[in-house]
Amino acid sequence: MDLLKKLADCKTRFDELDAHIMNPDIVKDVVAYKDVMREHGHLAEVVALYDEYKKILKGIEDDTAMITNEDDHEMKEMAREELKMLEEQKPQLEEKIKLKLIPPDPLDEKNIIVEIRNGVGGDEASLFVADLYEMYTRFAEIKGWKYELLNATETEVGGYKEISFSLSGKFVYGTLRWEGGVHRVQRVPTTEAQGRIHTSTVTVAVLPEAEETDIVIKPDDVRIDVMRAGGPGGQCVNTTDSAVRLTHIPTGLVVIQQDEKSQIKNKAKAFRVLRARLFDLEERKKHAERDAARKSMVGSGDRSERIRTYNFPQNRVTDHRINLTLYKLDQFMLGYMDDMLDALNVYAKEEQLKSDVSELDKAQ
Repeated sequence: MDLLKKLADCKTRFDELDAHIMNPDIVKDVVAYKDVMREHGHLAEVVALYDEYKKILKGIEDDTAMITNEDDHEMKEMAREELKMLEEQKPQLEEKIKLKLIPPDPLDEKNIIVEIRNGVGGDEASLFVADLYEMYTRFAEIKGWKYELLNATETEVGGYKEISFSLSGKFVYGTLRWEGGVHRVQRVPTTEAQGRIHTSTVTVAVLPEAEETDIVIKPDDVRIDVMRAGGPGGQCVNTTDSAVRLTHIPTGLVVIQQDEKSQIKNKAKAFRVLRARLFDLEERKKHAERDAARKSMVGSGDRSERIRTYNFPQNRVTDHRINLTLYKLDQFMLGYMDDMLDALNVYAKEEQLKSDVSELDKAQ
């Protein structure tokens, strides 16, 4: 479809939504209003680019006419210089518009639950779980997001066997959705006397947090067990049955929550995690057919897929899915992750655009 025609259609739709959101009836339906405002916000950005694009096209047209018809040599030279600049800007803006025309995923606005677990590497892996937790929470602070620790199983060396936490704010899932997978670390452990580099792995899962309306959990489908919470070395966190274990019978999913001293709070957090896992399961099923026909934009999304390597001796972080290496691992671990995350999201959109065009060609 012609780009100008597509942009004109977006402008028409934007004007329709502009009028629609003024209707007081739409506000009464919270879900519908949320969907309308999401589409309106996206199209507002597209329309702004459309206006910029029209100005460039008009400038090219005017400068071309001036070069052809103007007798004044100095004016012609000015027009040639401006025309050259506009013709350089035009393809760049077209690429930006094409990426922006891809409708946003409704999940992108959702808050998330992040689960990090140690993999290969024993104590060193558990320490890297703690490092990644600090990295993500620092990133959240930079973004102005809120984070809440949900559950943590500590190890005797000061790391974590596993840790889960929530992040809430603007465009959280859309920013961190590609973080799920195996993260590999290469460094000299503090316990290594010979100075040899060890390789360890941890696994990260990024779950869009589900609303109660997204996933309905039947009471009969969940077995609830309570127990005493435990800490490293067998030390008891408290002496009451405050820890909660939920078992979702239809899927076999198990969630254990023991971070709070209150059984009620642990139960509430456990249901949040269970709801997020079930929602993630449903989303994966929903997209299984699409993903079979169209390779995922940034890897398979499988949690067993190695996605990134953190090499401390070389101050290097490499994302294997987009072959991007940054030699500023020290800054990356402090939460300055935007360069990597932006590159992942642009790559994902470019791949989606290619796939959409390919599917359109097949349909025609």
